[in-house]
Amino acid sequence: MQEFLPKDWRDAHLVGRMDFGQGPTPVALKDGLVFDLSAVAPTVAQLLDKHASRFEGTVIGPVEELDVQPSWSEKRGRHRLLAPIDLQCVKAAGVTFATSTMERVIEERARGDANKAQEIRRALESRVGNNLRACRPGSLDAARLKDILIADGLWSQYLEVAIGPDAEIFTKAPALSSVGGGAEIGIRSDSSWNNPEPEIVLVVNRQGQAVGASLGNDVNLRDFEGRSALLLGKAKDNNASCSIGPFIRLFDADFTMDQVRSAVVELTIEGQDNYRLEGKSSMAEISRDPLDLMHQALGQHHYPDGFVLFLGTMFAPIQDRDTPGLGFTHKTGDLVRVSTPSLGVLENKVTTCRQAPPWDFGIADLMTNLARRGLLNS
Repeated sequence: MQEFLPKDWRDAHLVGRMDFGQGPTPVALKDGLVFDLSAVAPTVAQLLDKHASRFEGTVIGPVEELDVQPSWSEKRGRHRLLAPIDLQCVKAAGVTFATSTMERVIEERARGDANKAQEIRRALESRVGNNLRACRPGSLDAARLKDILIADGLWSQYLEVAIGPDAEIFTKAPALSSVGGGAEIGIRSDSSWNNPEPEIVLVVNRQGQAVGASLGNDVNLRDFEGRSALLLGKAKDNNASCSIGPFIRLFDADFTMDQVRSAVVELTIEGQDNYRLEGKSSMAEISRDPLDLMHQALGQHHYPDGFVLFLGTMFAPIQDRDTPGLGFTHKTGDLVRVSTPSLGVLENKVTTCRQAPPWDFGIADLMTNLARRGLLNS
């Protein structure tokens, strides 16, 4: 377990969810110990409205004694790590980096056909690349670039949300559907062009306050969204297609929003075919500040259970895996690791959405479970 925690995990304030055999349980990792916080707050959404770091709850034991195994392991662990959120709405910000913006435009122009991507990529990079990286969204320079690109016939709906005043904010997944570290992630079996999206996930409580951050994998189907932006829901929201974890690190004197702004998120993919891919996403290159994205997600809304927000990625793998010119796509069995020192390592293995364990534990099931355990009056 320790190898998946932040480098300074003994000094970090970490909260999340685990199952010790009775059902989902909010936990805290503090001073090398694991605490059951279900008597303090039965859900993580409620816990984040309190000063979670001040509550110690019931000691489960030392972190080193946790028996957690990945779902694909032959050995079954006594404890199960869950996604560290529960009732929160899962939101995501799209095309927040110049590189990912280019790839979305490429998908759109290729109509989801990976065969056409490389030719379009070269043409766009020669005309748009440097200008796009230099633009501040919503600025006069961005408006001028938009006019130039429209005149050249190069404008796109993705460029509108990349350099225009309004960010793309969408709902990634329903409450309670996210998987955690050590779980399988799902790719639709009818997708032939897809990739992971390694991101930092901002955690916001019901008061609209950013209280911490975690790691996320916004599993994405490039062929579906490329055929039509109106297929975004089908490209993004599928069984086991949203991974968050391993824990939420709460903001404190040692971990602040500035650490999020400067983080470098690393990705490694190891295939059963001996394929290996490595990449990085530097938050310093994001086009909009994380707090700006948070406020755009809030808008005129109120989230009574809080929400989490995927902040986007600059990583869009284009390295050929099999056929030259076709770039990257997942294969069943790929081991995917998303990591940064301050938040730890989020590890998942790729399967199909149909073969992944079904999402069958919803809000009604959670309420029934908490009532049975006598926690709803906490």
